[in-house]
Amino acid sequence: MNKQSPIRNEIPRVVRLNPSDNVVVATGRITVGAPIPGEGVATTAEIPSGHKIATRAIGQGDEIRKYGQIIGFASQPIAAGDHVHTHNCAMGDFARDYAFGAEARPTEFVPETERATFQGIVRHDGRVATRNYIGIVSTVNCSATVARMVAAHFTPERLAAYPNVDGVTAFVHGTGCGMADAGDGLETLQRTMWGYVRHANCAGVLLVGLGCEVNQIRFLMEAYQLDDESRFQHMTIQDWGGTRNAVEEGIRRVEAMLPAANAARREPVSAEHLSLALQCGGSDAYSGITANPALGAAADLLVRHGGTAILAETPEIYGAEHLLTRRAPDRRVGEKLIERIRWWEDYTARNGGDMNNNPSPGNKAGGLTTILEKSLGAAAKGGTTNLTGVYKYAEPVTAKGFVFMDSPGYDPASITGEVASGANIVCFTTGRGSVFGFKPAPSVKLATNTPMYERMADDMDVNCGEILTHGVGVDEMGRRIFDLLLDVASGRKSKSEELGFGDNEFTPWVIGATM
Repeated sequence: MNKQSPIRNEIPRVVRLNPSDNVVVATGRITVGAPIPGEGVATTAEIPSGHKIATRAIGQGDEIRKYGQIIGFASQPIAAGDHVHTHNCAMGDFARDYAFGAEARPTEFVPETERATFQGIVRHDGRVATRNYIGIVSTVNCSATVARMVAAHFTPERLAAYPNVDGVTAFVHGTGCGMADAGDGLETLQRTMWGYVRHANCAGVLLVGLGCEVNQIRFLMEAYQLDDESRFQHMTIQDWGGTRNAVEEGIRRVEAMLPAANAARREPVSAEHLSLALQCGGSDAYSGITANPALGAAADLLVRHGGTAILAETPEIYGAEHLLTRRAPDRRVGEKLIERIRWWEDYTARNGGDMNNNPSPGNKAGGLTTILEKSLGAAAKGGTTNLTGVYKYAEPVTAKGFVFMDSPGYDPASITGEVASGANIVCFTTGRGSVFGFKPAPSVKLATNTPMYERMADDMDVNCGEILTHGVGVDEMGRRIFDLLLDVASGRKSKSEELGFGDNEFTPWVIGATM
């Protein structure tokens, strides 16, 4: 599926993304004085691959447009053929027309009898898993070592007798104490933990606390009506008399869970049971041209087959949120998204930052200049179907279709929230070459450009750079991604899984003061 065609197409020197744009994107390094085909200009400076070239003169303070949208304003006069980047393109305020629901359209669902299927694991309550783990979840940093010790006991050799169990893994973090015992911080952490405790991909979970932390186990159990049962156990180190005793007891409890977990079997189920986390990281200028639109096409297919696609990273749709509110058939859904945007504006201002504290240095080296430009490319992952819901971080996603979950732009924290919300598979686009895995959900990596794919083929599952280098259509690439997602959901290991990623990326979003 992911093999490249033997012959590459002639790659265009630049890409124009919209007729109204006043910049084009270089597909490779361009020397000074080189003519730009179809634009009637020549470069006035050397242009790095992925960077922008002005196609006409742009006056100081005038809009700079890409994707047919504003990505910034000229901070100095820009001549036709100039390199457009951080030295002459800056953020600026401008009015967005949210036009709630203006572009909402009925979704053309595939009839239920014709929907794609995958080999899933049906749990006792009807939820469907793509993997079969036992999780050890720490309530606080102080119990992280014990949680890891328990998980480390279950080596491949010890699990050989349980071939249907994908592994025993620890989900540990650096918070849980030194925090307020009420409010956003604790509520967010407990939502995240509850999402992992009840995740379909976990056949069993052991919750491990120290005993004296702010994030008390009893608070979580009361808030979410949890009870000890064969699939869920909890314990504290202090109650069990210290580290050694707690580790021994944790091992005993996991051992008791293994036979039932191993009894799980895969069976054909509808693609409507897939919940896909849409994510990008280490982005470059090609992200919004190749991999993100292709993932958007795959998300559209999944939605049409009855599934769920979750977009996140609120700071990285900033400046593109008006494209999503237009797709909200219910005005209340669109307004929930704008409320999250306003919360972030206040949150960053209170902490001495601003919403343009992004892109990262790597993003900028790859050709991205402002958060507006990055957001417009990132939003393409969400495809074109209606926005059916907006959720808080780690809040259970109950709506089908395309939804948005509030999160930071920091990839591990964002995906942790999406998985806690119920995502049972992750798709991650990258232009610079991010390497991650997100147990208990398998993670599929999409490369935005062919040179990086060839350099990091052991980490990348799909080369979306073929959209430029081989003339593969965006819709065709989306179909390839969708088919691969079905295979991975059925048990095929992704590249991240083959490399053993996923034990270190559990990163709950920390909100509020550390005290």
